[in-house]
Amino acid sequence: MVATIIDHIIPFSGYLPSREYPPVIAGPCSAESERQVLETARQLARLPEVAAFRCGLWKPRTRPGEFEGVGAEGLAWLRKAKQETGLAIAVEVALPQHIELCLKNEVDILWIGSRTVVNPFSVNEIASALKGVDVRVMVKNPVNPDLLLWIGALERLHQQGIRKLAAVHRGFSAYHCKPFRNLPQWEIPIELRRLVPDLPVLVDPSHISGNRAMLRPVMQKAADLAFDGLMIESHVDPANALTDGDQQVSPKELADLLARIEWPVNNANEVGREDAGENIRLSIVDLRLSIDEVDGEILRLLAERMELVKKIGARKKELGMDALQLERWTRLVEDRLEKGASLGLSRNFLLKLLHTIHEEALRIQ
Repeated sequence: MVATIIDHIIPFSGYLPSREYPPVIAGPCSAESERQVLETARQLARLPEVAAFRCGLWKPRTRPGEFEGVGAEGLAWLRKAKQETGLAIAVEVALPQHIELCLKNEVDILWIGSRTVVNPFSVNEIASALKGVDVRVMVKNPVNPDLLLWIGALERLHQQGIRKLAAVHRGFSAYHCKPFRNLPQWEIPIELRRLVPDLPVLVDPSHISGNRAMLRPVMQKAADLAFDGLMIESHVDPANALTDGDQQVSPKELADLLARIEWPVNNANEVGREDAGENIRLSIVDLRLSIDEVDGEILRLLAERMELVKKIGARKKELGMDALQLERWTRLVEDRLEKGASLGLSRNFLLKLLHTIHEEALRIQ
């Protein structure tokens, strides 16, 4: 049992405008120009669901040479956007100097990205820099599916007196996780809500989906599970975005998506947290998404199996052995049929599957 001392958390209603439905934090993946930032903010401000404008200034890229953000220069653009639209401003921070610059430029919400959360040393530095500061802080889940690491980051901030605290579920990185960019693994944020019932938890459909086509079902899933809001990437010209263009939508497209989302009758702030996981509406879309996750894992495992087959085939050639080892194959089939039957799989299906896999293995060898 995980024990946590995260308490006395201030709900969104304490620092974001009150709305009929849970708040939406929207804006481009990256600030690219003053014109792009201002025009996107102006259009998003017309959407009643949007409570805050998010924008990346410092981008931790996988490889050097990619666009790493405009940095501190963009803070003036965001300050101007805030003055014009009245939207709260949210920015990702990874270093104490980022925090200092954001606070000087009236940034309302800071968020810690998934790549930073994986490093407790970095989170400690950020938490220390925030001690005694009255600011809103959101913590994205770590890249890997580690609930304790996520809770640990939240606890470090809480220990420094941060009470305007929230978590953001953006999915977890995995090899071959199509159709998602990051696997949702909804059970992890649901468990976080059970352990820390007062903590607002938003969902980031953009990073879970990785593409515009998947946004709506992920957004609806977040609504069905009674999460506290959405954090979505929106760009005035997604086709020409410098980062993550495939997962961004225009403000108009975002308006259409939000109009089609069905939130529970009681909004996320009023739904009982412990019961939320049991009140999932298992629609066809939900079930198909689950199948897609399982299929992705099956394909990954099959690819891993065939890599092992290649190594076995090479070794057999060195030893002058035939590719077909009938005795081994007979034992394998008997073993797999027995194990499959215990899992409720039919004998005919298993035989067809095993023979198909074996034929491909022989071809590779």
